[in-house]
Amino acid sequence: MKADLVVKGGWVVTTQETFKGGVAISDGKFVAIGTDDSLPDGKEVIDAGDKHILPGLIDGHVHFREPGLTYKEDFGTGSTAAACGGITTVIDMPNTIPPTADAEQVTVKQRLAEEKSLVDFGLIGVILQTNTDQIAPMAEAGVIGYKIFFGATVGNLPCPDDGVCLEAFSRIAESKLPLGIHAENRQIMDHYTDQLKAKGKNDPIYWESSRPALCEAESVAHALFFAEAFGTKLHVFHMSSKQAAFLVRDAKARGVRVTAETGPHYLLREPKDMAEVGPLLKMNPPVRPRDHAQALWDGLLHGYVDMLATDHSPHTFEEKGCDMTGKLLKPAIWDCVSGFCGVETAVPLMLTEVNKGRMTLNHYVKLASENPAKIWQFYPKKGAIRLGSDGDVTIVDMNKESVIDGNKLHSKNKPTPWHGWKVKGVPVCTIVRGHVQMRDGEPVGKPIGRMLRPVL
Repeated sequence: MKADLVVKGGWVVTTQETFKGGVAISDGKFVAIGTDDSLPDGKEVIDAGDKHILPGLIDGHVHFREPGLTYKEDFGTGSTAAACGGITTVIDMPNTIPPTADAEQVTVKQRLAEEKSLVDFGLIGVILQTNTDQIAPMAEAGVIGYKIFFGATVGNLPCPDDGVCLEAFSRIAESKLPLGIHAENRQIMDHYTDQLKAKGKNDPIYWESSRPALCEAESVAHALFFAEAFGTKLHVFHMSSKQAAFLVRDAKARGVRVTAETGPHYLLREPKDMAEVGPLLKMNPPVRPRDHAQALWDGLLHGYVDMLATDHSPHTFEEKGCDMTGKLLKPAIWDCVSGFCGVETAVPLMLTEVNKGRMTLNHYVKLASENPAKIWQFYPKKGAIRLGSDGDVTIVDMNKESVIDGNKLHSKNKPTPWHGWKVKGVPVCTIVRGHVQMRDGEPVGKPIGRMLRPVL
């Protein structure tokens, strides 16, 4: 019996080992893994040509803007960018219009996404002041977790008060799903922002000063207190500071069920870079000085920062208040929206760091595939090259050199702080459940994406 697809002639990379050979996929699942001569014949055969065969990579934090904000991005353009960036699964955030705040909106978003998506996806539900009664119904509808925005974000969703948070943390613990937090203290942000505005400090380099590390760390400590009290699985989105990282480390050590993610911009950029790229690097939380990046790297290598994710959040250049070069076109950084494209650039950026020796390719697979699948509770369906797991593969060429060109990104809008960055190591083929969705940086597949439900 022939397999539907055989990928051979490469180096299969898991979290534990790297070996010469390939994989076979039938009916969307891995049916054989091993040396080339041990693999069955295939109806379709891909010769990996000595490149590396990774389990499908996961971006656990994207904003594909659908419904309601599709002039920025939609599931078609966002998932195309994901596939072209080597990503096979994404986790989409709930701050849309309307927000993903009840079971009906979960179903609506699932339908919209499955009509367009080239990759598989999970959906997050938002917790507001008024919808704790929707926690169980959203779980039934298929969300893989929840989110509270403690800090201001696109859509300006109001943060529930502490009384409602107590109820939410308790009910979410009962659901057995994780609760992710956007960790920023709004009062601290407002205090420092007002001070900077009063002093006329309007240049991009002051963005980090308006949301200092203490702002994030206090919010993480606040949420950890609730999570520890109720046994809630807590996940810290887009962690940017050493103080927050150390809080997570210490909480893990005493048995709190907490995980955290960080992104390439927090590892590779600094506030001073905003003098050059301006609002293109404006993100919530902001990028921080090098000592914070060093702590985040240490956390990734030693287990207290669990995964990599991008916070892919495209806007129009008019909203960003700049052009592709980052030239400020609005009076002040406060007038420019936060967020930029990330889902298509993260893999080459991080593979470049692998090539520099910052981590092994096996450990990168753990951070960008296995751990996200475990945190969002769909492992080993995703996140592993194992018999019976979904046949998701990202083939990467670790020797290929390239330059990131923002104009060639596949998102609907293309603001990026990475334009002109040289990279070594790029994804060259993306396979979702045995369907080839990208070859050599260009989309070749159809909308076959399906919503993931957690395995509890």
